[in-house]
Amino acid sequence: MLAAWPVAAAPRVFSLDQCADQYVLALSPREAIVGLSTRADDADSRLREQARGLPLRRTTLESVLAARPDVVVRHWGGDEKLLAALRRRGIAVVEAPEATSFDDVRLSLREIGAALGQPARAEALVREMDDRLARAGGAWGGARALYLTPGGATAGKGTLIGAMLEAAGLKPAASRPGYSTVSLEALVMRPPAAVVLGFFDTFMLANANWGPGRHQALRRTVKDRTIASLPGEVIGCPGWFVAEAAETLAARAPK
Repeated sequence: MLAAWPVAAAPRVFSLDQCADQYVLALSPREAIVGLSTRADDADSRLREQARGLPLRRTTLESVLAARPDVVVRHWGGDEKLLAALRRRGIAVVEAPEATSFDDVRLSLREIGAALGQPARAEALVREMDDRLARAGGAWGGARALYLTPGGATAGKGTLIGAMLEAAGLKPAASRPGYSTVSLEALVMRPPAAVVLGFFDTFMLANANWGPGRHQALRRTVKDRTIASLPGEVIGCPGWFVAEAAETLAARAPK
């Protein structure tokens, strides 16, 4: 449960997108939050419970200015024209870039925490994340794992998903860095020891029309080797809570 902090001197903050929402909800005093994205209380929003009762606003210049924020936080929301207009008006814009490692998450926590006057809370979340990564402890010992989404996408090195797998001791089965489409031939020739599903909680499994998932070889691989199905709220944004997924995967390692 998030602690409460005094609102005195806390900057008024507006969040431009669902991933920025998570940082704002975790770091800012509730009374200082003058706007969240319209997706802040969606089912795949990690801190959706904390978002309830707070103003959800559209990502437009008029909407942001009407809320009179001191600081705007964004990950992917808004465009450069909007951000430039806010800066010209003296509003600080803090960005959480796409994280490819847990070091990137630490940096985002510290930068946003500093901008919101909450460095201590940011450090507490860094410690929480690091404790989870330590408990994951490379439990799988280097076993190959295929990360798979309903659309047939996978992740390799150079992604936060890849870092999550490695923290649990799993080697991404994807041969290429970054995100790519699953290779059916590679799966048939060299099936991974484990499969990690992502975002299947937000997908209707009764609908079979999901890319490579229609292929029987892939379905058999998924059925026999799945070790965890990770919900979108845990892996959908580059936040400290992705470490929870690493801890979950580690707990499924053979004893």
